[in-house]
Amino acid sequence: MCVQDGEQDHMDNTTTRSWPLHCHLLLTTQMDKKGSLLRTSSDDTTTNISVQNSFPLESICEDTVVADKKQNFMNFVPALRSGEWSDIGERPYMEDTHICIGDLAKKFNYDVLPEEVVSFYGVFDGHGGKSAAQFVRDNLPRVIVEDVNFPLELEKVIKRSFLETDVAFLRTSSHEPSLSSGTTALTAIIFGRSLLVANAGDCRAVLSRHGRAIEMSKDHRPNCNNERMRVESLGGFIDDGYLNGQLAVTRALGDWHLEGMKEMSERGGPLSAEPELNLMTLTKEDEFLVIASDGIWDVFSSQNAVDFARRRLQEHNDEKLCCKEIVKEAIKRGSTDNLTVVMVCFNVDPPPPVIVQRTQVRRSISAEGLQNLKCLLKE
Repeated sequence: MCVQDGEQDHMDNTTTRSWPLHCHLLLTTQMDKKGSLLRTSSDDTTTNISVQNSFPLESICEDTVVADKKQNFMNFVPALRSGEWSDIGERPYMEDTHICIGDLAKKFNYDVLPEEVVSFYGVFDGHGGKSAAQFVRDNLPRVIVEDVNFPLELEKVIKRSFLETDVAFLRTSSHEPSLSSGTTALTAIIFGRSLLVANAGDCRAVLSRHGRAIEMSKDHRPNCNNERMRVESLGGFIDDGYLNGQLAVTRALGDWHLEGMKEMSERGGPLSAEPELNLMTLTKEDEFLVIASDGIWDVFSSQNAVDFARRRLQEHNDEKLCCKEIVKEAIKRGSTDNLTVVMVCFNVDPPPPVIVQRTQVRRSISAEGLQNLKCLLKE
């Protein structure tokens, strides 16, 4: 596990709603060890967390379309390697933090998984302090592993774990008001060939598929129409681009101290801790995933970040150095926020060169346009 915070120096394409390559194996595991998935822990306060805002989902299983395409993916096995880098930027305090866990089950002594591991990565961008970001970083992974449905129903588990961790922070911060703060959260889980991204806030995850940027998350900002409608339906409002005139995001964990933002009810408040999920099956064309806080995306477009990262990886194939170079470039471009980047590569080799197919179109300029151009050049 690698953790870094302020106290250290440092969709398009087809998206499948299933865990296609592991469903049968996991179902067998659960049947063979019926009851063994129920876990208790006397020394972990997050075990007994209850939550009001849990949303039951159906179990995930392989569908016919995925079954037909399975053979196309069988030859590809992701070879995971990850790097990270962060910088305080021009802010007086560092409120970003992140986490990288190569084997989530092993980290928390969970031994009912098959041979393939569950890898976990996350970026958390705090606001109003760093306490919420650090709390979520330290507790969310454990809540996920200790969920009774882990790892079979990961979509259900992740959504419920975000909400449970949010309520757990409420309990902690209510006893220690100095901890009151909030954080966005973006996590990526890789299980075999399956990639599940969960996002609450304005961090962003972008996948490079043979050089093409595929956004795996949506920024939850007040100017998003869907978010605005959700907020207004729950009694909130958008004022000058801010949720209730206070926050620049519409989804976050924490912020329980802000009046009118959250409610302990099934309906909930305008500020939601529920993540949006995006599930995709990785193929041999998928090169790497970039997860970054909004300080990066203030000065990088998604495609620009992929292009920049590919060039650097082609030069030295060092994922940690690549993250550092992205952060340095963001500062050079004028980003003033905290900056954090986590990169997960799916191959040991650097990305191959991309051959751009250019259309054979003759370009011409009118006589009038040519004359205007000559006049401009003479000036």
